[in-house]
Amino acid sequence: MKLSDFSYEYPKELIAQHPLKDRDSSRMMVLNRSQDSLEHSKISNIVDFLNEGDLLIVNDSKVVPARLFGRRRNGEEIELLVVEPKQGMTNTWRCLLKKAKRINKNEKFFFGMQATAKSLGRDDIYLLMEFKGNSLDLAMKHHGVPPLPPYIEREGFEAYSNEDRQRYQTVYANRAGSAAAPTAGLHFGENLMERIESAGIEIQRVTLHVGIDTFAPVRVDDVKDHRMHGEKVEISEDVAKSISNAKAEGRRIIAVGTTTTRALESAAINANEHGSLKPGKWTTDIFITPGFEFKLVNAMVTNFHQPRSTLLMMVSAFAGRDFILKSYGEAISERYRLFSYGDCMLIL
Repeated sequence: MKLSDFSYEYPKELIAQHPLKDRDSSRMMVLNRSQDSLEHSKISNIVDFLNEGDLLIVNDSKVVPARLFGRRRNGEEIELLVVEPKQGMTNTWRCLLKKAKRINKNEKFFFGMQATAKSLGRDDIYLLMEFKGNSLDLAMKHHGVPPLPPYIEREGFEAYSNEDRQRYQTVYANRAGSAAAPTAGLHFGENLMERIESAGIEIQRVTLHVGIDTFAPVRVDDVKDHRMHGEKVEISEDVAKSISNAKAEGRRIIAVGTTTTRALESAAINANEHGSLKPGKWTTDIFITPGFEFKLVNAMVTNFHQPRSTLLMMVSAFAGRDFILKSYGEAISERYRLFSYGDCMLIL
């Protein structure tokens, strides 16, 4: 498969720059894979497409204010994205930084008067940064913002509003660790979650801390040459039992988002010989592309994704590349709002 197989054109003005006033007011395109059909609806109507006994699974990872604005000793302003801790090194984090190739080892960075950090050199594509004591907490508190993707245009610390801080977060987020939001979940307000449960639909939570695998661009022509770096997953014993029971009973398992799908399908790989999931914590580098055999997920709620992205490849694996690209063409024709703050689709 070539990267160009997952390309499409769209007008820039369709990129949603701000969330809608109400979480559950987004449009929802419903794709029926068995009938090769689609229809237009709203996320507020999702209960109409679900069945009593369905298992809806969300990713409860919480976005941290991981984009930090600071300066170098020479006064040059910098923008740092804190991605994940470096295993085996105390107070050291793997980060992405614009112009990182120009950074010197042991160079210091300043985040106001509260915090400093020191460069420890490169680690693959990352810059290793050491934050001693509570420096990272202080930097995030006073100079950190939600790590919005670059297509949502914000320039500098002051451009981020309380709207971004509140809405680039799911209502059920409670486990801090993501460097980007699991955006399909942004459409679910508390009232909608209550309506779903009232309809006899079971809701469970897994955790996948969103890292570079979810948002890194693909830079190779042959898709199979793309490398995933790994994201941390956790599934509790109770949730593993609920998923295993739903699978055994033939009930639908509906994943809210590509990150939830990734967590579930990576768990399926480690299931025992009877198909029961094993609870625990692990790092997954699973790369889902067309030809992948889904073992758990029967339906998926997902946003509209950027061309040539691993997320577009995943939904193409789930629903078929031609069907997905056809539906994207329909969405663009119908002026759907695209990407993180945009509208969504339900793939059945």
